[in-house]
Amino acid sequence: MRAAVRPDLAAIWRRVEALSVRHGQDPSVVLDLERLGHLSGVEPGRIAQVVAGTAAEVPLEQRVHQRFLRLRATRRDKHGREWPLAAIADDFDAPGASLGPLNAGTGLPRMGHAAGVQRFFGVYAGFLLADSKSAVERALALSAGAATAPDGRDDLEHLSYLTGMTPQAIRLTLDGEPPMLPLKEQVHRRFEHLRRTRVREDGQAHSLAAIAKSFDASGQSLTRVAQGEGLPNLAAAAGIQRFYGVEGGYLLADDTEALATALALTEAELESAEREQENPMLAVLRAHDVRSIVTRAGRLSPRGWKSLADHLDDLLAREGQLGRPAEPEEGGAP
Repeated sequence: MRAAVRPDLAAIWRRVEALSVRHGQDPSVVLDLERLGHLSGVEPGRIAQVVAGTAAEVPLEQRVHQRFLRLRATRRDKHGREWPLAAIADDFDAPGASLGPLNAGTGLPRMGHAAGVQRFFGVYAGFLLADSKSAVERALALSAGAATAPDGRDDLEHLSYLTGMTPQAIRLTLDGEPPMLPLKEQVHRRFEHLRRTRVREDGQAHSLAAIAKSFDASGQSLTRVAQGEGLPNLAAAAGIQRFYGVEGGYLLADDTEALATALALTEAELESAEREQENPMLAVLRAHDVRSIVTRAGRLSPRGWKSLADHLDDLLAREGQLGRPAEPEEGGAP
């Protein structure tokens, strides 16, 4: 089993505190426990222990259950109510009963359902499960907008390494046309990317047996994934991502990883204020998004505008944000 490299949360915490002071912000606000809990899924009451390294590890099934309950509690609908299981599951064409065990804490969801839950609530789904757009956005944010990668690779090559996507797929995503792969094919490609780009010291790919052994499974359990014939179960997906040191996502990441990612994103946001120019690739992504949305929305009828506004309210509510401040004028665009 590979030795896990754990992030130094205390050091990251100190850096964020220093950056906050440098930019005239109150560190107690930037590092507010409720805010970090919202970003990471870690219970605010556990954060101090996680940073100190004294928090007991929570079993995967219990962690996923707790994170799901936290999503429902903190990302409510526009009326302030928890989203019904049926509404969440309907978003990925499943019956509400399929989320019963997850909600009750009696079992893990299927991988496709976990991806759907994270997509519904607008949280990051991890290396294997994230869709193309959120994978690129996440990589851009965490790479802090450098023109070249630390090892000298250019943007696209570095983003490809971070996302598991080909440079061509990244270009399409930046152009507002992200590839839409079936989940099984996406997971297969990203798993093979991990094996190809994160190799042993001798330059050879880690064997399936070595990967599976790290989470107490057999190499045969990963054969169908490696061949593109099936999806791993959720525990295996968590193990694969942990083995290779890539993000596990909101539901699967352990508390240390989840909090480290939230702090890293906060640090990147603070550091971006020190740069004279925004990452040009991120600017391109935003420009394409805005132009595409405005162009298509401009063809809507008044009823269509109302429907779009309601839908945006729902999306904002899922992500814990406020809805629109005022209703548009009758017969016109907002």
